[in-house]
Amino acid sequence: MTEATVGQTTERTERNRQKAIKRREVAQAVRDVRERLSSSTGTRPAFDYELALGYARNRLSGWLAITLLIATLTAVASNWFAIEHVVGWGAVVFAIHIVHGISCRRFAALQSAEAIHKPWTRQFHLGEAMFGLAFAALFVLPSADPTATVFKFGALLVMVAIQAMVTSNLPRAVIVGTLPMTVIGAVMFAMEGSLLGGVLAGFVVVAEAFFITLAQRLHSAALAMLEYRVEKDALIAELEQAKAVSDESRRRAEEANLAKSRFLATMSHELRTPLNAILGFSEIIKGEVFGPIGNANYKEYIADIHGSGEHLLNLINEILDLSRIEAGRYKLNEEAVTLGHVVEECHHLVKLKARNKGIKIHEQFEADLPKLWADERAVRQVVLNLLSNAVKFTPTGGEIWIKMGWTAGGGQYVSVRDNGPGIPEEEIPIVLSAFGQGSIAIKSAEQGTGLGLPIVQALVQMHDGQFALKSRLREGTTVTVTFPSARVMEVMPPIEDERQRRRA
Repeated sequence: MTEATVGQTTERTERNRQKAIKRREVAQAVRDVRERLSSSTGTRPAFDYELALGYARNRLSGWLAITLLIATLTAVASNWFAIEHVVGWGAVVFAIHIVHGISCRRFAALQSAEAIHKPWTRQFHLGEAMFGLAFAALFVLPSADPTATVFKFGALLVMVAIQAMVTSNLPRAVIVGTLPMTVIGAVMFAMEGSLLGGVLAGFVVVAEAFFITLAQRLHSAALAMLEYRVEKDALIAELEQAKAVSDESRRRAEEANLAKSRFLATMSHELRTPLNAILGFSEIIKGEVFGPIGNANYKEYIADIHGSGEHLLNLINEILDLSRIEAGRYKLNEEAVTLGHVVEECHHLVKLKARNKGIKIHEQFEADLPKLWADERAVRQVVLNLLSNAVKFTPTGGEIWIKMGWTAGGGQYVSVRDNGPGIPEEEIPIVLSAFGQGSIAIKSAEQGTGLGLPIVQALVQMHDGQFALKSRLREGTTVTVTFPSARVMEVMPPIEDERQRRRA
């Protein structure tokens, strides 16, 4: 029943998780489609703003470099063109560059809620187109020197490359900013009628195609980075929400577990009072204290009542112990305890039952072990539970080994090993859980509550010890309880008398 319940809970949790994933995917798909339909570029409106903001920041970061480039080209161009033409051209390009920079700075200073994407984008496109046309005016300036063609070609390639890199976040801005320069430059080179002019015109067209393609790749990379960032933010938000839900669920589970433990502790006390009366009166009737029982069936029934009452009392005691431990009300009465004496007492208690089943118990104790600082009642309960389980599940004619000694770290251990049927590996977590019983225990019809090992684990943990269970099917089970070296009491040398020290 326990295994089936655990399996059903696991399947239900997995189904809920799959449903949550599907709901999240559907909601994300609907949100993406709605945002793309409301965007003129096919991307999310938030992405459009981020791309435009990235364009403005790129423009501002490269504003000084482009200013220096315009000044350098103006100074160098005076070697081939008339000075008044060059100064006029430089002034117009620089004025457009300043106005466009101011526009980008104003947009970058706005908050996302205040920014209206479309008007600003149109303004950016217009500014790039005006800058491209103004810069292309350099190619129509008259010059008698044939080497001016080489200067124009170099200036054209440099400015097209810079424009493509700076404006890559807005693909249309790349086209409207570089196409006027490319078209006018290629036409002017081709109109020269020379082989050099034709070759340069072809190079200009190829360079334009290359830089537009490169700008498109950069735009795709920027868009992918934005998508990754949004996914990361969504995952972080989901993790925070899941953590909050998990913390709340854990708090409720802890409160429910504490309430359960308090309830069981209270009810156990309430049940023990009438149960003690049942056991006392049934024992009196069973012993025929006030006279013989006339019917033999009554003797059998009263024996069953007394046996069932003892089993119920043991169950209540174990529930009470586990509830007190879980509720944090179990207090250790620590004192100096001789582990060997406790193990021998527990061995003596289970010896009669083991003898009735034909089970032989072997002892392997290390001599002269120092005392432990522990709760003697808790240690006795731990050892007695382990021995009782070993006797209970070891078949007739089997053997049990009890070992006690030092650990490698200076602590002490108690080990109980039997050659019983063992426990399947997949059932070990069930056996170690409260009220959990393996298939072997269920088939053997041995009376038990499934609380023995959980109580042992809890008591050992309260002593800062370690609990280990190893079992193989049809080979037996070994349970080892280890107490840390911090609880081993060192043997102090005897205190010498003052007279003895003087004599020495």
